[in-house]
Amino acid sequence: MTLYRLILRSFRRSSSISSATATGASQTLSLPSLTHTRSFAFSSAEEAAAERRRRKRALRIEPPLHALRRDPSAPRPPPDPNAPRLPDSTSALVGKRLNLHNRVQSLIRAGDLDNASVVARQSVFSNCRPTVFTCNAIMASMYRAGRYDDAVALFQFFYNQSDIVPNVVSYNVLINTHCDAGRVDEGLNVYRHIIANAPFGPSHVTYRHLTKGLVDAGRIGEAMDLLREMLNKGHGADSQVYNNLILGFLNLGNLDKANELFDELKERCLVYDGIVNATFMDWFFSQGREKEAMESYKSLLDKQFRMIPATCNVLVETLLKHGKKTEAWALFETMLDTHTPPTFQGVNSDAFNIMVNECFKLGQISEAFNVFKKVGKKPGSKPFAMDVAGYNNIITRYCELEMMEDAEKMFIELTSKSLCPDVNTYRTLIDAYFKVGKVDDALQKYTKMVESGLRVIPEYANRWFSALIENGYVFDCAPILTKMCERDPKPDAVSYDMVIKGLCKEGNFDLSIDLVGQMLRYGVGVAPRLREFLNDAFGKVGRGQEIERLLAMRGPGSGGYWRPSGPDTVGPPRMPGPDTVGPPRMPGPVSV
Repeated sequence: MTLYRLILRSFRRSSSISSATATGASQTLSLPSLTHTRSFAFSSAEEAAAERRRRKRALRIEPPLHALRRDPSAPRPPPDPNAPRLPDSTSALVGKRLNLHNRVQSLIRAGDLDNASVVARQSVFSNCRPTVFTCNAIMASMYRAGRYDDAVALFQFFYNQSDIVPNVVSYNVLINTHCDAGRVDEGLNVYRHIIANAPFGPSHVTYRHLTKGLVDAGRIGEAMDLLREMLNKGHGADSQVYNNLILGFLNLGNLDKANELFDELKERCLVYDGIVNATFMDWFFSQGREKEAMESYKSLLDKQFRMIPATCNVLVETLLKHGKKTEAWALFETMLDTHTPPTFQGVNSDAFNIMVNECFKLGQISEAFNVFKKVGKKPGSKPFAMDVAGYNNIITRYCELEMMEDAEKMFIELTSKSLCPDVNTYRTLIDAYFKVGKVDDALQKYTKMVESGLRVIPEYANRWFSALIENGYVFDCAPILTKMCERDPKPDAVSYDMVIKGLCKEGNFDLSIDLVGQMLRYGVGVAPRLREFLNDAFGKVGRGQEIERLLAMRGPGSGGYWRPSGPDTVGPPRMPGPDTVGPPRMPGPVSV
């Protein structure tokens, strides 16, 4: 019986009892009053459940205000003075600090590590201090360039002297630097410092670097102890750490211990990295045991793992290294077939570069182009969207063989795919054009590179200006130099020196005066030798007083009178933009 009928029956009973004593009007008024209380009930359990769900949804969408904000009358809890300071989170990388980070990264990509270090270090003393991510970026770039002492000095400056809190990546870069520099004990000291003082523990990458450093130093027993310590601390079985130890035991000829570690890895980690199989294969091949090497490779394929491109690339390189070209090409075809983004990425540009380089090595130029355009044949596979690194590789191979027409075609295709050529792209083409004597094409690429906004590091600029001047293109150097200095906060004095001298030798003194004015305006400074050359050259044509007055003028910001020279320098001195961080930049790199 429903709830509505029960209420109706009780109403009938009460109305029959009250009819003898109550009037008709009161009976008439009792029904609407009872009906009003009815609105607080539900006709069925399903309706009540639906209402509960509606109220819960409303609370999730619009939680009560007291759940969103703290009671303003409640006192704020005092900060714990003993609480460790935490490193920056990604939320700190915004605004001016993000602009600083991007600027340092652009200098790193251009290969100008000295100026990247200068910008990052000077920003410490500004009102826009760098985040830990910016510090890590310049440290890692120094490590990749093999400048280990500079990387250690940067860690000391940022994290010990400038009071920036490092994160685990900072320590890992430092440990990797010490280990590659042969200072494993220093790396172990950093590891102990993390455990004793850092508000976080070491990561599996930390153990990768340390075990590799210990194995390379011949201290494989300590590396084994470190592996057990990693497992005892709750870290998973990392295949890279196991691979370092397996390689160490294989190099010592201890195949049994290597197999024991491999079996342990397979027990602890069912989906392990195929790089361990590549290590066994390489060792078996070097020992002349081709059968065991191929058995190790086939055992990996039998598991039918969907291996990531980095793993497959190591296997392909190992197979090509030992003459197993058929198997290498078959694995590359499998990578193409399994490439189904965004579900799974089976191949990357490094894989294409390996196979393209193999074709060039064998002299199969047309086959290399076909490989570059190769796609999978399996239904559902998708073509790989080649990136700038892949184009740079094949352009470099063409330039090495002085096949400039093919290199130019790849450059045009690169720009047509909404990809932006980087510094390496232009540098390869410009050097190649100068090498084959096509100065006009080199000048065109140089101009395009500057107009695109890419920064030209002084090493390349000086080399290209020298080549242009030697080939009689000194007048074309002036607008390029002017455009470079409009975007570069620290122009190079050597470039100005050679271009100004070249213009004076050609008799173009007006343009030389404009460039000297730019040097003074941008604070480059005129070297004594250049000053002496200018006084002598202008004096011979009767314009000695003019150049002396210009050189005697004081630059902007010094309090003296300043009048820009030439049509290209009209207007007030250029002030630092919103993305310019730090104090005024002095000429010349600052060593780290």
